[in-house]
Amino acid sequence: MRTTGASGDSRVVRIVLTVTADAYTEPVRLFPRGVRLRTQIVLLQVALVALTLGLAFGVFAYLSDQRLTAEYGQRALAIARTVAGDPMVRAEVARYAALPLAGDAALRAELAAGELERTAEAARQRTAALFVVITDDVGLRLAHPDPARLGEQVSTDPSQALGGAEVVISEHGTLGDSVRAKVPVREPGSERVVGEVSVGISTAAVGEQLTRDLSRAGLLVLGALLAGVAGSVLLARRWHGLTLGLQPAELAELVREQDVVLHGIGIGVVAVDARWRTTVINDEARSLLGIGGASGVPVEAIGLTPRVLEVFRAADGQPVQAAVGDRIVVVTARTVSRDGRALGAVLDVRDRTDVESLTRQLDAVRSMSTVLRAQRHEFANRLHLLSGLLHGDRPEEAARHIDELLGSGPLGAAMPGIDAVRDPYLQAFLAAKAAHARERGVRLRLGPSTWVDANLLAPVDVTTVLGNLLDNAIDAVRDAHRPVRIATGAPSTAPQPAGAPDAGSAAGDATTRPNDPVPSGRLVPGAAAAHPPLARRAEPATSPVRAGAGLVEVELVQEGSTLHITVADNGRGVAPGLAHALFADGMSTKTGAGVPGGRGVGLALSRQVATALGGAVWLASAGSPDRELTGAEFIARLPGVLSEGESS
Repeated sequence: MRTTGASGDSRVVRIVLTVTADAYTEPVRLFPRGVRLRTQIVLLQVALVALTLGLAFGVFAYLSDQRLTAEYGQRALAIARTVAGDPMVRAEVARYAALPLAGDAALRAELAAGELERTAEAARQRTAALFVVITDDVGLRLAHPDPARLGEQVSTDPSQALGGAEVVISEHGTLGDSVRAKVPVREPGSERVVGEVSVGISTAAVGEQLTRDLSRAGLLVLGALLAGVAGSVLLARRWHGLTLGLQPAELAELVREQDVVLHGIGIGVVAVDARWRTTVINDEARSLLGIGGASGVPVEAIGLTPRVLEVFRAADGQPVQAAVGDRIVVVTARTVSRDGRALGAVLDVRDRTDVESLTRQLDAVRSMSTVLRAQRHEFANRLHLLSGLLHGDRPEEAARHIDELLGSGPLGAAMPGIDAVRDPYLQAFLAAKAAHARERGVRLRLGPSTWVDANLLAPVDVTTVLGNLLDNAIDAVRDAHRPVRIATGAPSTAPQPAGAPDAGSAAGDATTRPNDPVPSGRLVPGAAAAHPPLARRAEPATSPVRAGAGLVEVELVQEGSTLHITVADNGRGVAPGLAHALFADGMSTKTGAGVPGGRGVGLALSRQVATALGGAVWLASAGSPDRELTGAEFIARLPGVLSEGESS
């Protein structure tokens, strides 16, 4: 493996290779190094085919030999029975059995010229047998192909046949090896055995027939072997194409490296085949997506969220942000093909949760920096005015101007009434958002019931929810080119969550439910008594909404350790058809231009954060022309995010 990049990357690669080498035991080699996979496949298959055919041929030869031996034995038995059943043969054998025979020349001459010899020789020539021998009851030859052996004792044991049994056996006699049959000859008119007939067929004849049979079988075996070799060559070529020419060692190394890489990288990978069945799910993908399932199951069965599954099915190669549990991930799906044939698709998953959190904090810092620059210019101008008044000998006017400056601090100038929020982090965040809204031609104001007299315990969670709601409202007002208001009010004790899109307006259900929080300008029951300053700030907003002015109102109310947030605007509201899906992951009415990974994450993430805290985010109103702020109104309840009883 080659390594490129920085030295740190090289160290990582070296560690991976070391682990791989330590964990790998080299298998026993059948072939020396350097022999290609195609050659190995051909040789192995040819050897296997040859071995199989050789074994089959050997079994066939053995069975053929046994069959031919039995076949020729039965032929000899049939000849022997025919000869032994001849009446003349039975009579002549019985006559000779009754005489005391002596193996002299006279007897041999008589037997050679007798009927038994002629009958036996005729049968031998007619059947192509090796011999047809007739004996008496003591085994003396009465007929034999060699006249010189007439009257002599037979060379093989005749006892079984003389005992009345028929015998088929392979034996070696005076005429050589043969398959012979021995049949008893019985006296005419009785069952007394008076001799035997022995008929033999040469084993050479059996061997010749076996050779002919095996020759034909050998041609078939040779043809099968050639076909096997041709098939092996074709299969080797096919295998070579399927493995892209990789050798066995390279394939094994590739599998090991793939396993190390897939389970060692910080990117989740999910792969499917052409039938959309999973083939690979690495550990990071299981962790980031919260999925399970083994290989070979349909992709719908492993637990992907609808948004991620939709991106996977599209497989267009575009990165898309998605909310999975409490994480923000970027998913990208691509199809995999080779030679124009679709092989499947691969989904890669990257964790963006920390990056998104840092991005939001950076945005807040940038906004606060913008506010500070604006305030620096503002105070420089006021100092110039004071300098002019003092140099112009107008101390009374200078004193009045100083009193005005002391009555409105930097944040108060940026957002009137912000002193009702005691947490410095939340103050700075609201001031930054107000500056951001002004840059986009939108005015951000605090609701009249705003009161937070504690420090934030979870500033990132609070600003995530509040920031998403404010950003949506500001976008809605700017797009509508008319006033927008964000109102942050206290919800009732039993809020009714509703789905809401990351649409340009804070909106949800088109109707207000009985348990929805009271609209902006009203207090949570008991809040005024718990926080006296609220009673002084509970009057309706004094600044009317001017036609053509974009306005967003945010209202923050503390109830113990719970923070209630209401955000309202005077945008166009939420279309009734979208209210039910506002909080769905990926739902957005805004274009995704310039947004890495697309839109549709903010409201889904806000709801997930609130739910994780034990609270909720829902749509209180999709918009109403009868209200001062005619656009959508969102409410969030975040329990346990404030340090109850601890002032900043």
